[in-house]
Amino acid sequence: MLQSMKARRVGGFRVLCFVGLVFFAGATSCHAEEPTPAAVATLNAYIGAVDARLGKEHAEPAGFLGGVAADPQKAIRLRRGELVIEQLTPAAGLDLPGALLHHWRGTAFAPGAHAADVEQVLRDFSAYPRVYAPQVLEARVLAQQGDRFQVLMRVRQRHVITVVMEAAYDVTFGRLDAQHGFSSSRSTRIAEIDSEGRALSAAADHGYLWRQNTWWSYEERDGGVYLQVESVSLTRSIPTGLGWAVGPFVESVPRESLEFTLRSTCNALKGKP
Repeated sequence: MLQSMKARRVGGFRVLCFVGLVFFAGATSCHAEEPTPAAVATLNAYIGAVDARLGKEHAEPAGFLGGVAADPQKAIRLRRGELVIEQLTPAAGLDLPGALLHHWRGTAFAPGAHAADVEQVLRDFSAYPRVYAPQVLEARVLAQQGDRFQVLMRVRQRHVITVVMEAAYDVTFGRLDAQHGFSSSRSTRIAEIDSEGRALSAAADHGYLWRQNTWWSYEERDGGVYLQVESVSLTRSIPTGLGWAVGPFVESVPRESLEFTLRSTCNALKGKP
C-alpha cells in the first residue's frame, strides 16, 4: 500500500527501494517491458499462498503477527523500541524468467496506541503526503465501498536520480475484534512518470516495479499495538554479471525502507489522543 523509495549507485547500477522491496534498473537507456506470463503466473501463485496463510493467521488472536505472541524474546525487543525486519524471499525454486520476486516483513510496537488508531492512520490516505513525507507526493481515494478502497498514489525520491512512480491499488480493511485488525493491498496499475508528469509506456518503463502486494496486521496488547507489514513485489531481474555488486543491497535497502515506514506510522500514532 504505502511506498517509499531510496536510490543508490553501485558500479553504475542503480538500486531503488519502495517499502520493503528492492528494485533494480540499469542505465537510463535500458528498458524493461512487461513481465513474462510465466513470471506473472508464478507471482500470482505465490501471492495466493501468502493470502491463504494470512487468512488463517487473521482468523484467531493467537495467529496474528507471524507468531510474535509465541516468541516472548521478540516481543520484549519490540517493546524496547527495536524493529524486527525479516527477509522472506525464497532462495530458489521459482520460475521467474527476467524478473525477481521480493518478500519482506517488518514488525514494530507503538506504546500507548490502540488498534482503532492504526486503522485510522492507514485509512486516512489524504494524510499520507504528510505522514510519509517526503516520499509520498499524492494519495487519494478514487472509489470506496465499505471497507474496500481504490486508491491512487504517486511517490518521488531524489537521490542520484529522481524517480516518480504512480500506482493504483485495491485496498481492503478487516478486523477480527476491537484488538485485532488487518488490511491487504494489491496493485492494479503501476507506471513510471517522466519529468513532464506523464506515464511512460510499457516499452519505456525501466522495470523498477511491476507488481506489488502489501499486508498490514496489528494487535493491541501489552499497553500498545504491535504492527506488522508484509510485502511482496515483482521487478525486473539483475543483468548478468552484476549480482556481486547489487547483492548486498538486497538486504540493506529494503530493511531501511521498512524501518522508515514503521517509524513513520509509529510517529503518527503518537499524536493520537
